[in-house]
Amino acid sequence: MTTADEAYERGSFGGAQRVGERPALIVVDLNLGFTDPASPLSCATDPAVQAVTELLDAARTAGRPVVFTTIAYDEAGERTAHAFIAKSPNLLLLRPGSRFTEIDPRIAPRPGEAVLSKLFASAFAGTSLAALLTAERCDSVVITGASTSGCVRATAVDALQHGYSVVVARDGVADRAADAHEASLRDLQAKYADVVDQATALSLLGK
Repeated sequence: MTTADEAYERGSFGGAQRVGERPALIVVDLNLGFTDPASPLSCATDPAVQAVTELLDAARTAGRPVVFTTIAYDEAGERTAHAFIAKSPNLLLLRPGSRFTEIDPRIAPRPGEAVLSKLFASAFAGTSLAALLTAERCDSVVITGASTSGCVRATAVDALQHGYSVVVARDGVADRAADAHEASLRDLQAKYADVVDQATALSLLGK
C-alpha cells in the first residue's frame, strides 16, 4: 500500500496550476491584532510584512487589484461566529473601532483598495471577495498574510473552489507555530496552490 508520504514523493500531488494573466494580491489579516506584539493574538509577522511591502509595490506598479482583509466582531457578528470565537475567545478584542482591526500601517491600503471585514477564517466566507474578483476579471490570486495554517489556508482552499488558480507567497505568510506553518505550506503545495518564493511571486504580479 502506498503511504501518503510516498504519494507526495512520487508526484501523485503537487502539479503546477500556472497563474493567470490577471492575478489579484490578497493580504489576509495583517491587521494590528495579529501584527502588534501587544495583542495576545499576534504572531511573528515582521518578515511577512516586509515581503508583503515588496509584493504590494509590484502589484500596484502593474495595476493589479489589491484586497486586504481584517476581522471585526460587533454583537451580531459575535452571535454569527460564536463557535469560531469559542475556539479563540481573544478574537473578541477585534471590535469595530479598535486599533487592532486596523491594517498594519507599514502596509496601509491606498485609496481605492478594498478592505473587507470578515468573521471567519476564509476571506470568501460572508464577504464580497468573490464578487470583487469577478468584477475585476481576475483569473488567479496571490495570497499573503496570517496565519498560514488558519486564514491563509482557508482562503487558498476557497479560492481554488471558486475557480481561481492560487499562488501562496511563502515569504509573505506567517504562523504562530513553525511546524503548523511548514506542514500547511507543504499541503497547500500538494493539493491547493503553488507555493512560491519571493522572487517568483514578484515576477507573477509584475509580468
